[in-house]
Amino acid sequence: MRGLPDGVDPAWLPDEVLRPVGERRVLVCGEGALADTVRAEVAHARVRFGGTPVRDDDPCDLLLAVTADADTGPEGFTLERTPERTTVTAATPAGLLYGYFHVVRLGEAAFTAAPPQTHRPALASRMLNHWDNVDVHLVMGQVERGYAGGSLFWREGRARGDLPRVRAYARLLAACGVNALSVNNVNVHASEARLLTDRIGDIAALAGELGAYGVRTYLSVSFAAPVLLGGLDTADPLDARVKDWWRRAVDHVYARIPDFGGFVVKADSEGQPGPFAYDRSHADGANLLADALAPHGGTVHWRAFVYDHRQDWRDRATDRARAAYDHFVPLDGQFRDNVVLQVKHGPMDFQVREPVSPVIGALPATRTAVELQATQEYTGQQRHVCALAPMWSQVLRHRPQGEGGPTVGRVVGDGGLVAVSNVGDDPYWTGHPLAQFNLYALGRLAWDPDADPDRLLGEWIELTFTPARGDAPERLRTGLRSVMAGSWATYEKYTAPLGVGFMVQPGHHYGPSVDGYEYSPWGTYHFADRDGVGVDRSRATGTGFAGQYAKPWARTYETKDTCPDELLLFFHHVPYEHVLHSGKTVIQHIYDTHFDGVAEVEAARAEWASLTGLVRPDVHARVVERYEEQLRCAREWRDQINSYFWRKSGVPDARGRRIH
Repeated sequence: MRGLPDGVDPAWLPDEVLRPVGERRVLVCGEGALADTVRAEVAHARVRFGGTPVRDDDPCDLLLAVTADADTGPEGFTLERTPERTTVTAATPAGLLYGYFHVVRLGEAAFTAAPPQTHRPALASRMLNHWDNVDVHLVMGQVERGYAGGSLFWREGRARGDLPRVRAYARLLAACGVNALSVNNVNVHASEARLLTDRIGDIAALAGELGAYGVRTYLSVSFAAPVLLGGLDTADPLDARVKDWWRRAVDHVYARIPDFGGFVVKADSEGQPGPFAYDRSHADGANLLADALAPHGGTVHWRAFVYDHRQDWRDRATDRARAAYDHFVPLDGQFRDNVVLQVKHGPMDFQVREPVSPVIGALPATRTAVELQATQEYTGQQRHVCALAPMWSQVLRHRPQGEGGPTVGRVVGDGGLVAVSNVGDDPYWTGHPLAQFNLYALGRLAWDPDADPDRLLGEWIELTFTPARGDAPERLRTGLRSVMAGSWATYEKYTAPLGVGFMVQPGHHYGPSVDGYEYSPWGTYHFADRDGVGVDRSRATGTGFAGQYAKPWARTYETKDTCPDELLLFFHHVPYEHVLHSGKTVIQHIYDTHFDGVAEVEAARAEWASLTGLVRPDVHARVVERYEEQLRCAREWRDQINSYFWRKSGVPDARGRRIH
């Protein structure tokens, strides 16, 4: 195992968490690259903490073994704990690797007697999408929507070449359960397009490091690649020349990267080319690539983020929220078995509050993956503390068919979970040290969508901040939970109210601008006027979006009286004095939550300040710096939102607080 590069934060794998393994006699049995990775991990822990090397016939405290008769599936493992020995068995080396990191998570508890337990991932594919650009984009920079420095993979047109850092990243991902990663932006520019052909060597180098920890490499490709790279005059998915070009391109990739995962495609979306140019369907486009990948066992992730981004703001009938359902549900059953339709968790664009997309669960004959966003584009851009696991858990536990039906986490079992990565070359990986929890939690939720977010927060705290397992001051644990556990709810309070979304500065999306997108072509409107606010998406009088849901949810969202408060303005245009289920009027709710949200940030900042001396000084200083910006920005949100709605409505704050 290679050491962590100098100056890089160990995140949830500081050496100290390896002590319980490193002090014991450990035997690893199994063949293959991933079994060798486990051996290297054990050797590193043993050298660090003075454990005794063991041979096959020696007694041991921990046995990690690949056995052909283990009924654990391709990535699962069984943990048996007796007074004499702890044993991890798996049918594959991948399962053994995940079993090893489970022992690390448990710490000393892994060596106390307990009944046997078998652990299997609920989702076969647990993927990160990196929106990294090879060249520095004039507007989006090196990483589109990236808030953690530059790219781990690319720098100003070239491969970065920092392979030890890439392997360290793969190690962190394996330790939380991630098993796939795409290395470039879904908005494929000229330089990224060439990664498929003459720059495949750069991808092979990355794949070698990622694969050492069981992370399969994917590539985002341009649908127009046959024209851009192959010299053809068409990218028509039904053209024989196009099919042959893709087949040869894919064969070339697998000759260099035998365990290559496949492609991620953004097509006919926000200016990216796609099959619509040839009067073909998304199924035609996805199947073209799927057929080329199928002989090699590859998969195409086809994004469902397709909508009209040149909408006339005067047009109340066109609704961006409807678009994915309207485009893709009629195609159910037409996609190849190795196509995964990648659907954003909400119908808009990773807002702090959205309903779960009606597309999820509406295509029973199509493999579907749910797409989350770990990078905090609309949730504070890693300058604000916003622990997203509670939101993601709500999504994954949602039942698209209503009570008694399967959860989202089960619906997407054969498609998986995908998240836009929040990682860059920042020493703390995620810019804000506390944003590491979002990366950790998404991997753990992808493994087990029913996992309790509070339990995952506890795991992450113990791994990341405990200087000696079991001996961390309770004050530290309490303080970290205090600033993290309710941070998503706090962020929601001081930003866009009651599910209406957006209200951000156009372009970079940071900070408030209530009307920033109100008269734009992007379809992101709140329709506030002197009488009320919100978007009418009912079937009876609005865009009909509510009717895209299965009947139980369609009924719930259809009327103001049955719609949940937190989504009211997403589904309905209501008067400012409309009374919520909480008993407050809409306008008073807006005032109260924005004052409360700022007060909660002030309290969290003070709580973090009180933890000085309990965390590393550099980490403490970085978070102090971020809290200063969070508080400044939260106050700006409060003052702009409250002033805007006071001026629109003419209704004063019932508590007489200052509104500008």
